[in-house]
Amino acid sequence: MGTRGTVYAGRPPLAARWLAGWLTLWLAWASVAHAAPPEAPTLTVAGWLQRLHAATRNRAYSGTFVVTRGDEVAAARVAHVCDGQHQIERIETLSGPVRVTWRYDDEVLTLWPQRQFGLRDRREVLRLFPGPSRVPGVDVDEYYRAVTRGAQRVAGLDAWVVEFVPRDEWRYGYRVWSEQTTGLALKLQTVGPGGQVLEQMAYTDVQLDVPLRMDALLRQMADTQGYRVQQPNLTKTTLQALGWRFNGGVPGFQWLGCWQRDDAVARERPPVQCVLTDGLASVSLFIGTGGAAPARVSGAMQVRSLAVGEHTLTAVGEVPPATLQRLLAALEREP
Repeated sequence: MGTRGTVYAGRPPLAARWLAGWLTLWLAWASVAHAAPPEAPTLTVAGWLQRLHAATRNRAYSGTFVVTRGDEVAAARVAHVCDGQHQIERIETLSGPVRVTWRYDDEVLTLWPQRQFGLRDRREVLRLFPGPSRVPGVDVDEYYRAVTRGAQRVAGLDAWVVEFVPRDEWRYGYRVWSEQTTGLALKLQTVGPGGQVLEQMAYTDVQLDVPLRMDALLRQMADTQGYRVQQPNLTKTTLQALGWRFNGGVPGFQWLGCWQRDDAVARERPPVQCVLTDGLASVSLFIGTGGAAPARVSGAMQVRSLAVGEHTLTAVGEVPPATLQRLLAALEREP
């Protein structure tokens, strides 16, 4: 008996099975390709800042990032570890003179291997974006609003794009690419009027949850044999104690404090640094002597000086020039 036209129960022909398999794969691909992307969390500026801070407190990561300021481009390698209580990170420049910066909680150590020189300082004086997670008396949402701009990939990772839009002309805006799972800032832009990008930091590669040990990094940080390390003696003070007062200022900027360098006792008026912040941007006001420094611009960083009698006031910060000028004008000698 011939088999032509015979139908085998329970087993479809080869062509039908191939077609069914192809349709299954196509439908699976289509469901993934056209699935709605996850929505970014609805957060205030303060909420996004908490997310960014939590990423550094709960993760160990390493990577390479590039900083662009105008025509200047610099690259660096970072290794970061947190054990839930303490944080340590090592940042080594990959372009220009070799420089290694260690940050352990509030302590900052910068080493220049070619000069065999080092400098210790404190993080509270060296303000860094995104600044402290909370500043007494500052409601960051009063001066910025958060606008989500969708999602993009940076260094192979999915990130939410959020913009911190200033509510007035006294501050710049920021664009942040926050990794979707951890919250880590993978890319950051400082944005000027008209959306102009003044400065940018972006990871080119990053590895999350890397097997780094805090004790090993602490031992490396402590090994400064052969270096001449200086540590300024900073004493916290106030404007009033120094014979100055602050009359006016810029809305939203609050004092973090003033510090006086006691190691320069030979000078008649030791340099003084005062720091203000609005929760995102920060400004340092220096009180010293000598000639006024010329106005300078480096990416988003502005420098302005003002002579007041025998004193020279210098303001440095990533804010519009008018903000620095207004802050300088608000500093007055006590009568």
